[in-house]
Amino acid sequence: MAKLLIVDDEEKIRTLIKKYAIFEGYEVVEAANGFEAIAKCASMRFDLILMDIMMPELDGYSAVKEIRKTAQTPVIMLSAKGEEYDRIHGFEIGVDDYVVKPFSVRELMMRIAAIIKRTQGSDLNEFTYKGLKISFSARTVSVDGEKLHLSPKEYDLLFYLVKNKGIALSREQCLSTVWGYDFYGDDRTLDTHIKTLRKNLGAYGSCIVTCRGVGYRFETEE
Repeated sequence: MAKLLIVDDEEKIRTLIKKYAIFEGYEVVEAANGFEAIAKCASMRFDLILMDIMMPELDGYSAVKEIRKTAQTPVIMLSAKGEEYDRIHGFEIGVDDYVVKPFSVRELMMRIAAIIKRTQGSDLNEFTYKGLKISFSARTVSVDGEKLHLSPKEYDLLFYLVKNKGIALSREQCLSTVWGYDFYGDDRTLDTHIKTLRKNLGAYGSCIVTCRGVGYRFETEE
């Protein structure tokens, strides 16, 4: 049973989401603010976090940044704001999805299910290339024995590229598959994640090849 953390200062919203989530078979824990969310993440493991942005004491963005220091739990941001800047800022700090209030709870449940399925896929295989080791099931990446700490989107993007090694993947394919829905931003978000991913991979960053006019490809020397 997947465990969700619902973080929102509005009790009515928490109660509504909790009702649907329990019906879908999820275990649910609630938090009324960012500090409470951080404390719960420090003592419990969650499969996904629903995080409101505008909260008293500590906003959602700050809470996510703090949680990211110790856990890579997928996050869906909930907000009354729908500006492109807010969505891009959320993606840049590693948020997996962004839902604007008011929203359809049924659609939210579908987004939750899609992310959990993507992040907890049944593929137990591992990929090794020289000093680069990837475990898809454990969601871990190490370079020359040193474990990397990537954002959820960086993990998903790298896994997608590696699982399709040698295949040129278009920008549209990367965005729709990794982000999991029609993305309304621009290519800069994908390019930023690729740039950061290459930097984190160090000597193996060159394995991510730019296919001009198309997208990206992961390739290794045979």
